[in-house]
Amino acid sequence: MTTQAVADTLDAVEETLSPAAERTEALVNQVLDILPLLGVALVAVLLFWMLGRFLSRRSWILGKLSRGSNLIKELLERTIPIVFLLLGIVVGLNIIDAMGVLSAVLGAAGVVGIAVGFAIRDTIENFIASVMLSIRQPFRPKDFVDIDGRQGSVVRLTSRATILMTPDGVSVRIPNAQVFKAIITNYTRNPERRITFQLGIDAEDDPRAAMDRGIAKMKALGFALNDPCPSAWIEEVGDSNILLSFAVWIDQSETDFLKAKSAAIRAVKDTLEAEGFTLPEPIYRLRIDQLPEALKATVFETDQPFEAPPPKKKSPRAPDEEDTSADKTIEEKVEEDRAASGEEDLLDEDKPTEFGDDGKDQPPA
Repeated sequence: MTTQAVADTLDAVEETLSPAAERTEALVNQVLDILPLLGVALVAVLLFWMLGRFLSRRSWILGKLSRGSNLIKELLERTIPIVFLLLGIVVGLNIIDAMGVLSAVLGAAGVVGIAVGFAIRDTIENFIASVMLSIRQPFRPKDFVDIDGRQGSVVRLTSRATILMTPDGVSVRIPNAQVFKAIITNYTRNPERRITFQLGIDAEDDPRAAMDRGIAKMKALGFALNDPCPSAWIEEVGDSNILLSFAVWIDQSETDFLKAKSAAIRAVKDTLEAEGFTLPEPIYRLRIDQLPEALKATVFETDQPFEAPPPKKKSPRAPDEEDTSADKTIEEKVEEDRAASGEEDLLDEDKPTEFGDDGKDQPPA
């Protein structure tokens, strides 16, 4: 290759690289020009981040913002520094006059955020429901509740689900999004609870007298409350019987609901029978006009004398002497589960519920 060819090649390379070199030189000059502003921007970002860290460690601020919710308090401790860091970045970009970069980043983040939001929609919904439930506190640990037909004692409230223990000792996990929208029946909030049951008497009997006898017997039961006092009413009148409803109030903190209901039914039933009232049995009509002659002879022409069945024996123990004390088995199992498990619990024993401490409905603070 001749000297002229080499010179021509170098000239071509120089012509190709010179625009890039000029652009690089201009960029370096721009960086040097904004270097003082860049330093100010970095200082602003650092100051905002330090301010966020300072505020996230102030318990009195977090207490006011979280309203006593441990979940919200933990969330604020993590998000406040991030929020202040983002604010610092915005201020820094504004100082170096680079808001166009922020607009591009926000546009891309918006598209990504929409996609991620649809992907984790259920998780976000459960988390928001957990925050609301931790604030409102619709129940306490060991409360016996009914959530959309699922009954059990509350074990704990986590950031994802509400844990119940059924009367059979089975653990049930219900997503908090479902709990927040569900109809919740709390059987424990009011210690006084009414027991209601029905008994039928013959249509020829006096329903007023039967109700009076039943009310008097329920008043004599050791677990029955005098205020409100026991009551009874006619539920309906059938073709061959009168259906009566009886009601008695108990204190659930001292008396087991199912035991007391069983004892009350047996006490009123035995009293009505002893007073001569007839508790009707189902009546069936049997047509035998078309039976074969051989079967008729077997049924009606027998020499065997009729023997009445022996009378049924009843328990010698009176219903009011039965053990109706409160059953603490499930409460003890719930307490063992809470003590053994390391899971978080968003329920606070010291925080008032949305029903208030006296069981009356009150708005949350």
